[in-house]
Amino acid sequence: MINKLSPRMIILIGFFLVLSGAVLPMLMVLEIVKATFLLSFISFGASVSGLFLGLVGVALYVKSR
Repeated sequence: MINKLSPRMIILIGFFLVLSGAVLPMLMVLEIVKATFLLSFISFGASVSGLFLGLVGVALYVKSR
Protein backbone atom coordinates (compact mmCIF):
# COMPACT_ATOMS: atom_id res chain seq x y z
CA MET A 1 0.00 0.00 0.00
CA ILE A 2 2.86 2.37 0.70
CA ASN A 3 3.96 2.08 -2.95
CA LYS A 4 0.59 3.46 -4.13
CA LEU A 5 0.95 6.63 -2.07
CA SER A 6 3.03 9.52 -3.32
CA PRO A 7 5.98 10.60 -1.18
CA ARG A 8 4.27 13.92 -0.44
CA MET A 9 1.20 12.09 0.88
CA ILE A 10 3.38 9.89 3.10
CA ILE A 11 5.12 12.99 4.49
CA LEU A 12 1.72 14.62 5.10
CA ILE A 13 0.40 11.56 6.95
CA GLY A 14 3.59 11.49 9.03
CA PHE A 15 3.20 15.18 9.83
CA PHE A 16 -0.34 14.74 11.12
CA LEU A 17 0.68 11.72 13.20
CA VAL A 18 3.54 13.67 14.79
CA LEU A 19 1.21 16.62 15.33
CA SER A 20 -1.36 14.43 17.07
CA GLY A 21 1.45 12.89 19.12
CA ALA A 22 2.33 16.39 20.33
CA VAL A 23 -1.19 17.76 20.83
CA LEU A 24 -2.58 14.82 22.81
CA PRO A 25 -0.02 15.08 25.65
CA MET A 26 -0.56 18.83 25.77
CA LEU A 27 -4.30 18.26 26.18
CA MET A 28 -3.57 15.71 28.90
CA VAL A 29 -1.32 18.14 30.77
CA LEU A 30 -3.94 20.88 30.55
CA GLU A 31 -6.46 18.32 31.87
CA ILE A 32 -8.81 18.81 28.92
CA VAL A 33 -8.52 15.09 28.22
CA LYS A 34 -8.15 12.58 31.02
CA ALA A 35 -4.68 11.02 30.96
CA THR A 36 -4.88 7.26 30.67
CA PHE A 37 -2.19 4.70 29.97
CA LEU A 38 -3.84 3.73 26.68
CA LEU A 39 -4.09 7.33 25.47
CA SER A 40 -0.48 7.99 26.43
CA PHE A 41 0.63 4.87 24.59
CA ILE A 42 -1.40 5.82 21.50
CA SER A 43 0.11 9.30 21.59
CA PHE A 44 3.63 7.92 21.80
CA GLY A 45 2.91 5.42 19.01
CA ALA A 46 1.49 8.15 16.77
CA SER A 47 4.57 10.30 17.33
CA VAL A 48 7.05 7.50 16.60
CA SER A 49 5.16 6.16 13.59
CA GLY A 50 4.74 9.69 12.21
CA LEU A 51 8.46 10.29 12.50
CA PHE A 52 9.18 7.00 10.75
CA LEU A 53 6.67 7.71 7.97
CA GLY A 54 8.09 11.18 7.51
CA LEU A 55 11.61 9.82 7.12
CA VAL A 56 10.41 7.18 4.65
CA GLY A 57 8.49 9.82 2.72
CA VAL A 58 11.54 12.09 2.51
CA ALA A 59 13.71 9.16 1.37
CA LEU A 60 11.19 8.28 -1.35
CA TYR A 61 10.90 11.92 -2.36
CA VAL A 62 14.67 12.27 -2.73
CA LYS A 63 14.87 8.97 -4.59
CA SER A 64 12.23 10.07 -7.11
CA ARG A 65 14.09 13.32 -7.86
